[in-house]
Amino acid sequence: MSVPVGREEVASAHRIVVKVGSSSLTTAAGGLDAERVDALVDVIAAKRAEGTEVVLVSSGAIAAGLAPLGLHRRPRDLATAQAAASVGQGLLVAHYTASFARYDLRVGQVLLTVDDMTRRVHYRNAYRTLDRLLTVGALPVVNENDTVATEEIRFGDNDRLAALVAHLVRADLLVLLSDVDGLYDGDPAKPTSSLIAAVHGPGDLAGVEIGKAGKAGVGTGGMVTKVEAARIATTSGIPVVLTSARYASDALFGKETGTFFHRTGTRRSARLQWLAHATTPRGRLVLDDGAVRAVTERHTSLLPAGVTAVGGSFGAGDPVDLVDENGNIIGRGLVNFDAQELPGLLGRSTHELARELGPAYEREVVHRDDLVLMRR
Repeated sequence: MSVPVGREEVASAHRIVVKVGSSSLTTAAGGLDAERVDALVDVIAAKRAEGTEVVLVSSGAIAAGLAPLGLHRRPRDLATAQAAASVGQGLLVAHYTASFARYDLRVGQVLLTVDDMTRRVHYRNAYRTLDRLLTVGALPVVNENDTVATEEIRFGDNDRLAALVAHLVRADLLVLLSDVDGLYDGDPAKPTSSLIAAVHGPGDLAGVEIGKAGKAGVGTGGMVTKVEAARIATTSGIPVVLTSARYASDALFGKETGTFFHRTGTRRSARLQWLAHATTPRGRLVLDDGAVRAVTERHTSLLPAGVTAVGGSFGAGDPVDLVDENGNIIGRGLVNFDAQELPGLLGRSTHELARELGPAYEREVVHRDDLVLMRR
C-alpha cells in the first residue's frame, strides 16, 4: 500500500513532539480519564520501540485538579486556576510515570512558562534540559507551569508552546492531538462541513471558518490556536499532523488521518525562531520604502537613515517590530539603541552620526544577524 503524500515524513521522523489537549485526557466534569491516558501512552511507547524520540507536551493539569477540588468547570479567576493546577499537575505526572513504567520508560517532567521561551538564556537552558533527557533515554513530559503562570493560563492550551518546543528540540514532526479529527472547512458538527485533508499554505485556509474552544469547559484552545501552532511549525520547516487523540496511532505511524500541514518554509536557526515567535516586541520602528526593500529583498541591516518614526518604550537589546509606512509588520529585530536615543538619529547616515557623536554611533539600528522577516 502506498504512503499518502507527505506522510512519508511522518514515517521517517526521528524526533517527534506530540501535543495532547485537556479534553483528550479528562472527563467533561474534570478529573483524569485513566483509560484515555493509558491509550495514549500505549501508542507513544510503540513509537519509542521503533527507536523514535518523543517529547510529550501535555495539557491537563488544571482539568485534572477540578474534581479533587470539587469544581465543576474550569475556574475563571486566576488564583483558583493556579490552585487546580497545583493539585492536578501532581496527579497528571504520577499517572504518566506509572503508565510509561509499564514499558520500562522513564519520564522527566519539564514545566515551562512564557518567560522560559522569551528570555534567550532560559531558552538555551530549556534546550539543554530537553536534549539531555532524550539523550539518556527519558521521555520528557512538558507542560506550562500553570501554578505560577499568569498569561499562560489564558494562552492557548499549550498549542503554541508545542510548536516552539518542536523547533527548540529540532523535531522532525509535530503531532497535535485534539477531540476533533482534523480541520474542517466549517463547523464539524454540521453535515455540510468537510475535512481538509492537507494544507499546503495559507491560501488553502482562505474562507475557512475556524472555531474556538468547545463547550466542555476543560480546555482553553480550539482550532484557532492549533492552526496558529501549525503555522509556526510549518514556516520553520516542521510538518504537522492534526487529528483526534483516538487516531494517535494512525498519526504517529504515517497513516491517512486528520489534516496534514505541509512545510512552507525552511528550518531557521534557534535564535531566529526564538526571535520570531517567542519574543514580545517592546516597540516598533517605522521604515521608509527604501529601507523596507533593503531589509526584505537585499537582507541588509537596518540603518538610522531608513527609520522615519519610533514607538514604544524599549532599551538596547530589546525586540522591536519593523513596520512599513502602512503599519504592516515586515520583521522583528533586536534594537541597538534605547527608545529615547533613536529620535535624534533618524534619517541620518551612520558616517554623519559618527562624525558628530563619535564612533560608537557608526552602527546599525538592527543588525541583519539579529533580524527575522515575518513575511514568509
